[in-house]
Amino acid sequence: MEIIIYGSQYGTTKKYAEELGLLTGTEVISYDQIRDINTYDTIVYLGALYAGGVLGMKKTFKSLSSGVNKIIIATVGLADPTDSENIANIRNGMVKQLPKGVYERAHIVHLRGGIDYSSLNLKHRTMMAMLHKKATGLPEEEKTAEVKAMIETYNTKVDFTDLSRLGEIARLMSK
Repeated sequence: MEIIIYGSQYGTTKKYAEELGLLTGTEVISYDQIRDINTYDTIVYLGALYAGGVLGMKKTFKSLSSGVNKIIIATVGLADPTDSENIANIRNGMVKQLPKGVYERAHIVHLRGGIDYSSLNLKHRTMMAMLHKKATGLPEEEKTAEVKAMIETYNTKVDFTDLSRLGEIARLMSK
């Protein structure tokens, strides 16, 4: 049995998850609704990147047994998912969130999402304003791809969603 679980704050990751569910005919559920992750032999987790972590991933995988055959994790963030430094930063954060052994077993995919500053709640708008101020003050050589993307898109609405990338995840599910 397969399941697609997602952690989404503002909807981009949910959009990816729902489209993947339609593409594969697989049940889709939010991470805060999952009851027993161990009833599935294939778990696909799509999680939004926030503050160096993947939303809901730690909670989702904390009770995972070794009986799950296949784990696919897709992160969804603003920065370019092909940038090697960005990938390294994401994966370093993932290792800290996942139980021992899960990261090594997982197929990992990085997707690009979007942001609409007008829809952010007060807490997130304030956090982004502080991050933007700090980021713009960094020397140019210290600005990572993630920092540059945040500066370039600050206070705007951008959508880098690429649903064609879901084929890669669907292929991993069918193997």
